[in-house]
Amino acid sequence: LALYFHSGEREEKCIIEDIPTDTLVIGNYKVQRWDMHKQEFLESAPGLGMFVTVTTPSAEVLLSKLYGPQGTFSFTSHLSGEHIICLQSNSTRFIAFAGSKLRIHLDIRVGEHFLDESVVQAKDKVNAVNFRLEHLIEQVHHISKEQNYEREREEKFRKTSEETNSNILWWAIVQTLILISIGIWQIKSLRDFFISKKLV
Repeated sequence: LALYFHSGEREEKCIIEDIPTDTLVIGNYKVQRWDMHKQEFLESAPGLGMFVTVTTPSAEVLLSKLYGPQGTFSFTSHLSGEHIICLQSNSTRFIAFAGSKLRIHLDIRVGEHFLDESVVQAKDKVNAVNFRLEHLIEQVHHISKEQNYEREREEKFRKTSEETNSNILWWAIVQTLILISIGIWQIKSLRDFFISKKLV
């Protein structure tokens, strides 16, 4: 997931990421500040930092830390489900920049490690192949974990659908019995009425 969004200073922005259990998540971000004179976003945002907060599906705070204007954060999920990742800029020390518009670039990688190309190049060919093979094995494990998680969600959805269908069927049967009972009662009441009036 790679995106950018605009934010005011000290404004909190959150995204929801559906993550399987025991999965490594790595996030890279960069903050740019709007310059009124140049009418463009500057590459650096001096004096700004980012509070990064990650909340689990059970409302447990998994990560809460202040970083600089550019950085990397990571965490490992303990529960499967929707994790809330929030970013909020802190107050700048420079009054002239206060209240300025910010652009935040965010890149989130789920279930994979970044390849350090310098490490790969420093090693010989065999080690490089071995390193890339380990990376591929990690990705295969992550894909397998994702598939198991999706299978669990599908099974929960199917059970919920079956329970709903069963409830609807029973409700239809109850309604039918009520209607039949009311019909029988009305026929009996009319018959008794006609008999009492000696119309039958």
